[in-house]
Amino acid sequence: MASLNQLMNVQRGVMKLRIHLLNRFWGMSIDPTVRISMSAKLDKTNPRGLHIAERSYVAFGATILCHDMTRGLYMDTHIGRYCFIGARSLIMPGVTIGDECIVAAGAVVTRDVPARSIVAGNPATIIRSDIEVGPYGRFLSAGMSRADRAAYEATQEPTKA
Repeated sequence: MASLNQLMNVQRGVMKLRIHLLNRFWGMSIDPTVRISMSAKLDKTNPRGLHIAERSYVAFGATILCHDMTRGLYMDTHIGRYCFIGARSLIMPGVTIGDECIVAAGAVVTRDVPARSIVAGNPATIIRSDIEVGPYGRFLSAGMSRADRAAYEATQEPTKA
């Protein structure tokens, strides 16, 4: 019987193969370190317009578009490094999401998102700025014990109110 770790390794292998195929045969520009859910929908009408930078995560059911058929527009959609795209969110064509951003689940992103921001809603609005996240959009203090988190926060500059 296969262990959970073996199944996770198979899943990661399938994910890497999918990214390789999307880059090679569809012409997308997706960094090999990106993690994309198998149920995420990536635009294949204008695949060369999709660019996802390193260590970003696209959650299940998220849709990323690079074209607008009603107006006949084909645009580039960019997702920066260390981003998290939440479940069932929708990234509209021509949008640029800056580095270290989090897009909340179900958000509809219609405009560019500045770096180090959290956006949510329909249409997506900035709910927090100047955040610090690590790979795959994970907060740097995530997974720390309370003592470690207190020590980490003590080393950070106070936020402006």
